[in-house]
Amino acid sequence: MKIGLIGLNQTGKTTLFDLLTGRDSSEAGSSKGTANMGVGSVPDERVDFLSGIFKPKKTTYAKIEITDVAGFSVSQDAGSSAAVTFLNDVRNCDALVHVLRAFDSDTVTHELETIDPARDLEAVETEMLFADLDMIEKRIARINAGKKITKENSDEIKMLERCSHWLVNGGTMRDMDMSDDERLGIRGYSFLTEKPRMAVVNVDEDQWSSGEYPNKEALSELCAGLNIPIIALCVEIELEISRLPEEDKLLFIEDMGITQSGIETLAKAAYGLLGLISFITVGDDEVRAWTIDEGTMARKAAGKIHTDIERGFIRAEVVKFESINELGTMAKVKEKGLFRLEGKEYVVLDGDIIQFRFNV
Repeated sequence: MKIGLIGLNQTGKTTLFDLLTGRDSSEAGSSKGTANMGVGSVPDERVDFLSGIFKPKKTTYAKIEITDVAGFSVSQDAGSSAAVTFLNDVRNCDALVHVLRAFDSDTVTHELETIDPARDLEAVETEMLFADLDMIEKRIARINAGKKITKENSDEIKMLERCSHWLVNGGTMRDMDMSDDERLGIRGYSFLTEKPRMAVVNVDEDQWSSGEYPNKEALSELCAGLNIPIIALCVEIELEISRLPEEDKLLFIEDMGITQSGIETLAKAAYGLLGLISFITVGDDEVRAWTIDEGTMARKAAGKIHTDIERGFIRAEVVKFESINELGTMAKVKEKGLFRLEGKEYVVLDGDIIQFRFNV
């Protein structure tokens, strides 16, 4: 799962990137105007619990690849190298996270001078819509410039003209009504407005405590219309807490009323947005979470571990996490008959503990 952090300059994107990846970008030698890339581990209490039981040599959490896309400026020309770089970096992501500034600061000036997260989100969404329209226009022009227009070319133009009409009237590619085959056919374009998106509102400590920030209602209405879920995070404070010794972290987290970390909050929202779940494998060597699409069958899930396991799949031995969580050991789970054998068409559920049997 590749997530891109996008937004205007001075929103706290890089601070959020550091929080999610555990990096310190100020010491990482990042160049201004280029994307930072890192990996964040998704906290999972189920993995922690199972590691406590099996005492493995290695514990591996699910991973999220995170790109801190260079900040977009509303004043930059759409054809500038900065704008082109921004759009190219965004196209490589599976989902986009709008980082919106709600905090005020005497030292960090907003480029539009006032704080308005709804306006900022709309500005970036508009730029992405224009980028999609520009791509459509150039593709149609390229087809028409060819020596011969095939039936496939004609069908493509008709589809692109439909897309253009939809976008011009304020729609996004993600919400456009089309068949599964049509949706598959446009995948190669990597339309920006087709990508799943969420919003992280970067608040200060007072706003976090009160639950209020500038133009909150307007942002809620805008996001509802665009099907964009909203998360509020006090990014600066969370980053400071994450760098404290473990014994001090708990005190500050309790004082702030933070019930889960920033990456856990974002990961849960991202999993829901992209329709993802995790299954878990256990053993003396490793306890590991694996990310798959919701609705994945057992044989295909086995391929997430290794293609040989998928090819030689025999059966899946499945235990529900709730069973071992309640009984405490795998032996007791088996005694209660809560250990099931499933075939290749079994639909894996979130939190399933699976051991695959295979032969190649």
